[in-house]
Amino acid sequence: MAIRLFLFSSIRTLCVLNRTSPIIHRTHMLTVNNTKAIFSQGLHMKTYDKDAGFDKEREMNKLQMGQEEPLFKPVESIKIDSRRSRRETLRKESQTENFKVTENDIREQNKSLHFDSISSINNDPDTFGNAVTTEALEDEGDKVEEEYINSPTRHSRKLRTKEYALLIKDHLNNHRLKEAINILEERILKEDRAKPENYIYNLLISGCAKAGYARKAFQLFTKMRQRGLKVKQSTYTSLFNACANAPYRTDGIDKANRLREIMLEKNYEPNVKNYNAMIKAYGRWGDVKTAFLLADEMKEKGFEFTTETYNFLLQACASDQEFGFRHCLLTWHKMLKAGIKPDYYSFNAVLRCTRDCSFGDLDSMQQVLKQILDGPDVPQVATAEETLPILNHESSSEIGKTKNPFTDSKKSSLQPQATINQALQVQTDATSLELPNLLAPRPHLGSMISLAEVQKPHERFLLLGGLSCFLELMKSCNITPDIETFTSMLEVIPPTNTAEKQLLTFIRKIGLKADIDFFNILIKKRSMRCDYEGGKEVLTMIKTAGLKPDIVTYGVLALGCTNEETSRELLRQMNDNEIRMNIEILGAMLRQGCEHNSFPYVCEIMQISLDENVKPNPLFLRHLDNFYIKCARAIDARRPWTKTKTFKKNHMKFCDKYRLYQEEHGILGLKLDDAIKKLRQRPYDYYKEDTIDGLENIKNEKLARKQKLRKYIKKIKVENLKGDETQFADDLQRRDNQTLKID
Repeated sequence: MAIRLFLFSSIRTLCVLNRTSPIIHRTHMLTVNNTKAIFSQGLHMKTYDKDAGFDKEREMNKLQMGQEEPLFKPVESIKIDSRRSRRETLRKESQTENFKVTENDIREQNKSLHFDSISSINNDPDTFGNAVTTEALEDEGDKVEEEYINSPTRHSRKLRTKEYALLIKDHLNNHRLKEAINILEERILKEDRAKPENYIYNLLISGCAKAGYARKAFQLFTKMRQRGLKVKQSTYTSLFNACANAPYRTDGIDKANRLREIMLEKNYEPNVKNYNAMIKAYGRWGDVKTAFLLADEMKEKGFEFTTETYNFLLQACASDQEFGFRHCLLTWHKMLKAGIKPDYYSFNAVLRCTRDCSFGDLDSMQQVLKQILDGPDVPQVATAEETLPILNHESSSEIGKTKNPFTDSKKSSLQPQATINQALQVQTDATSLELPNLLAPRPHLGSMISLAEVQKPHERFLLLGGLSCFLELMKSCNITPDIETFTSMLEVIPPTNTAEKQLLTFIRKIGLKADIDFFNILIKKRSMRCDYEGGKEVLTMIKTAGLKPDIVTYGVLALGCTNEETSRELLRQMNDNEIRMNIEILGAMLRQGCEHNSFPYVCEIMQISLDENVKPNPLFLRHLDNFYIKCARAIDARRPWTKTKTFKKNHMKFCDKYRLYQEEHGILGLKLDDAIKKLRQRPYDYYKEDTIDGLENIKNEKLARKQKLRKYIKKIKVENLKGDETQFADDLQRRDNQTLKID
């Protein structure tokens, strides 16, 4: 009967509301007591068992199921009674009020009704009808956040920013980059749930920049910006340093360009250090044009150039192998005209440009000479067809004297060319010629210059005055060269034993201590000109100086291993000194084996690589591929010596061994570029690996900062060293006669 009355009153109410406003049809819950009340707070009323007449049946079901304890506790029943009394008062107030329903009121009431109905159903377990729960409406992200907040943290106390920074610095000083990054990502953010400051991010970005981990440095920069932390000037400097030290050119150039765009978007004005870092990044990756454009931008903004700025420009010149030497001369004299004194790094950068770079075409070099000599009357440079060098004939009293490089350049101007007989006469006596000096504050061309024939590093070094003038120029700048400078000079002096003995004499006079790197370059220089006996002589010098050979020493000695016997002897020495074989040493041996066309030697090198589990590098694979193609072309050309039984037998063994070597490394059937791409080492994977030493600190901090061992070479008797009386041309001719040469 109660249900019928409820339905009858609802139908009459709907009819009345339909005549007043069509918006009432959008409502979904209506409960009215008379025909005049159209909307009340009773729309979201709950219906209980007692009201519906099911309370007696509910009690019977409790007795049948054995539930004897009361449904509600006393405290809960009091709460329910209070809610019921409140609803009764609201129902009475709704019966007396008559108000006009608008569309906005209905929308607000619908929202409140829906929310109140859900909350009342969940708060009161004695309800039925709508089974909506809050679990269905909760967001998954809210659950994760609530669980993360309520989960327990680490038991140790949270540290301050300074204490976190000390931990990170300790890892960075011990070359544990991954553990330093974990301090931020694992401990600070996940375990301690602290908010890192920009100092922590700047510290890690600087550590990644020094190690060359450019990708991680920019990831930290992105996280730093997302947290709303302030980006300082040092942050941009570290990011450009990361671009300069990146392992790939794409990472270096692309990320540097992107960072410049961000600086423009933020209207950030870079300072001198930022510009120096930008020049360093673009210069190291060969973008010389952008590096000098940045220097011009600095000049337009009124920034003062420092010695560091010019040093980075000289490094940019060294990356241009075609025109780097010409750019180096112009940059050097720009620095001198600006009144900036070169330092130790400036001279080392010039030596690097001399070693690696050329000056381009002769016409452009002629224009450079006009600029640095400060005069329009510059002698024409000898062309390729003109083999006669340009000479300057001094008076008989001045011949043989060495001029000060800082004397007036007008006295060094060239005189008219002499006759051919006079030129040949002066050319034969090298001591009577004055070398040019293009680095002096007042540069001059000296007695002779022939740019048409200048191709090699030691020839370019003679344009700078040679060893004596270069050291004299450093002395005038109050700069004392160290062993690293002499090591760089060793690569640009003439490839003769006499020049090397002269360099050793200067080291003894200055009183410097030589390290193993200097002797390694000396062995390499002699091995490259096939003076293997001279390379072994350097081993005696190493022992006399009190030094010990390292793995690089055996690598340069491998250049002198031309057969199986010498290679086995080298392997025995390495095993005695507990030095493990690497791919660089095997590559040096393979180069000699391929040059001498020794099939057994090449096969033995591949077997050593498999036995020692040494992974090949791109250069090693290229040597093997070129040797395989060279043999195939010789067979196709039907060379007479390819038809011998010995060649066919050895060539078949080589092909079988080469096929087995490719199969072991999983590159069988692949092209050379695909094989190199598959076996190429990914530098970024190194930073993701755990360090071998673990997390413990180095016991002795002095060992961490220990420099390379250096010893005086006064015990070495330079005058007794081997000179140039032995002709290496005879040895080369004898070696060519003993081996077969494949065209």
